[in-house]
This record gives sequence, C-alpha cells and structure tokens, in this order.
Amino acid sequence: MIPFNRAIYIPEAIEYVEEAIRDGRIAGDGKYTKSCSEWMQKRFGAKKVLMTTSCTTALEMSALLLDIQAGDEVIMPSYTFVSTANAYALRGAIPVFVDIRPDTMNIDESLIESAITDKTKAIVVVHYAGVSCEMDTIMEIANRNNIPVIEDAAQGVMSTYKGRYLGTIGTLGCYSFHETKNYTMGEGGALVINDARYIERAEILREKGTNRAKFFRGQIDKYSWVDVGSSFLPSDINAAYLWGQLECADEINKNRLATWNFYDEALADLRDAGYIETPRIPSDCNHNAHMYYIKTDTLETRTRLIQYMKDNSVSAVFHYVPLHSSIKGSTISRFVLEDVYTTKESERLVRLPLYYGMMDDEKERVVNLIKEFYGY
Repeated sequence: MIPFNRAIYIPEAIEYVEEAIRDGRIAGDGKYTKSCSEWMQKRFGAKKVLMTTSCTTALEMSALLLDIQAGDEVIMPSYTFVSTANAYALRGAIPVFVDIRPDTMNIDESLIESAITDKTKAIVVVHYAGVSCEMDTIMEIANRNNIPVIEDAAQGVMSTYKGRYLGTIGTLGCYSFHETKNYTMGEGGALVINDARYIERAEILREKGTNRAKFFRGQIDKYSWVDVGSSFLPSDINAAYLWGQLECADEINKNRLATWNFYDEALADLRDAGYIETPRIPSDCNHNAHMYYIKTDTLETRTRLIQYMKDNSVSAVFHYVPLHSSIKGSTISRFVLEDVYTTKESERLVRLPLYYGMMDDEKERVVNLIKEFYGY
C-alpha cells in the first residue's frame, strides 16, 4: 500500500527526544521549544515566534489577541479546514465567506472588499497547498480599511511570496506541525507575531493568562494571573522531534519539491490532452511542495478515480467540504456574493501521495495508475 502520507522521520530526532527526557524539562518552553522558535525567527525574519500545541490553538490565540467578540465578522474562504472558522466562532464571531480563485484555490482577493462591513474585525487568508494568496492586494485593502490580517499558513512553512516567508506578511501568522505537514512534531504549531504590540500579551495568553514569561526572564519577582488565557505550550519532547527536521529543513524541502516536480512533468501529457488539470503556481510564489493535486472533470470521475487507486493499493484523498455547506457552517456563517468556484472546484480535486523520502517506484506507480484509469 502506498499511503497518502508518511510522517517524516529523522534519526537524530530520537537522540534529541531522549536528551529532553534525560534533562527532566519536558514541559513547555524547554531547550528544544526555544531552539525551534529562535530558528524560525531568524530564518523567516519574524519579530516573534511562539510554539503552540497546534495551528488550531495558534488561530485561537489570534482571536484572543484581536479581542474578537460576539457579533464581530471575520472574512475568510469557505474552502479551508474547520479550525480556520472555529477559532473565531468560539468567540461568537460570524465567519463571512467569499469565493476562491480556481487557479490557486486561495481566497479571491478581488472579492474581499465587497464583504467588509462596520462589523469586520479581521481578514483570514489561507495559503492553500503552500501557495501564497495575492498578499500585496490583500494587505492594501486591509491597511486602507484598518483591518488586521491573519495568515493561516498551516500548509505554508518555508513557502514565500515575493521573497517574504508566508506567515510573516500579515499582522499574525499561524503554522502547523501536524503529522501530515512537511515538518512535524506530531501535534503542534506556532504563532508568528509581526506586530510587536502583540508580543507581551501573546506570552501571557499562552501561559494561562499569567506573566510567567516575565518571571523566568527575571523581570518580576513573582508571577500571577493578569489576563485570560489557556495552556497553549507544547511539550519539549514534541519540539525535540521537530528540531531534528529544522536542522535539515532545506534538504526536506528539496526532496519534496523533487517529488512534486516529478508528478508535474509525468502528468503533463494528461493535462495537455485535457483529461485533468494540475496546480498553477503564480510567478511571485515559491511553494514548499506541501501537496500535489489534480482536478478531474466531475465529482463522479473523481469518485471513480479515488476508488480505482484504492483498489490498486494507493491512497489518494480529497478535501475540503466547503464550510458554508457544512451542518454547523450553514447555521452560523454567511457567504457573500455567489459561490462560483468554491463548491465546483472542491468537488474535482484529488490529492496524490506525497511525503519525504518517497521512492521513485512509488511515484511511478501513482502516475501509471492515473494514466491507466484514463486509458492513456
């Protein structure tokens, strides 16, 4: 069986995990947690990076930092994982969805302004497949209307837009280090803070609403409860596992890009013959090969293709079911203007297996099965 994903494994990670355990500092903000944060701050040019238990909790922290309240509106795409909306719905906010672009599956920047009202408190962009949204246009709209931008860069670690790393362009950025991502700590994430005004409060929120971070820096003689908050710190064991990957982040990126490029070249004839569509990468974007997907002509074709792959021991998957058509989303959100592409494009998309260390014969088998399915 060729799985859809294999969690990345770097041998050095075991040594680091063992060291974290031996040191007896396995809770939050230990040696490896700090090493990962500092690595990202330096590599990505971020003002501050705080490790979290997931991208979901990083998004929840962003809602707290922006003081999102009941009745506020947050603009975002409907084609995204539920965490993007949940983070703000938990605060009582209304997710306001706009359509996506069919070329990148990202939010259509030309529709954002039509969704802005006097209740709009944030714009959340999702960099699907590690390919950047059109950030210059989005930031211009946001700055002109004095609205903060949150980058859901769960899939975008190491990707760039015009030379800037995703997650570092908006007010706040959120990363995922879930098992399915390019770099993983099992469950984990990070909050990227690009506006220094939010740093101190972010530290407090992350430490259950206490000023504990100041205490450990020697800035105060005791710490206490000073704000609302929760436990958003990951274990140092998880961070130790991630650290082994960050040490060879470029090698991992190169390996994944090689697989992505193999798919793109090997499936070009099917694309040119009109059987499928393949990803389009805008010229201003450098992606991280988070995923390779194809689009079939219809939902029915997609269903048959996925089943054909499964019958031949290859796992290919689809996602997402648009949030505005979900049970919960249909009751607490609204879709602005028309759903031209969100549903239609989501029903045609198939994700192919892609993971670090994928063997050549595995890639070839995936491609050959797709061609067999189309009789090409």
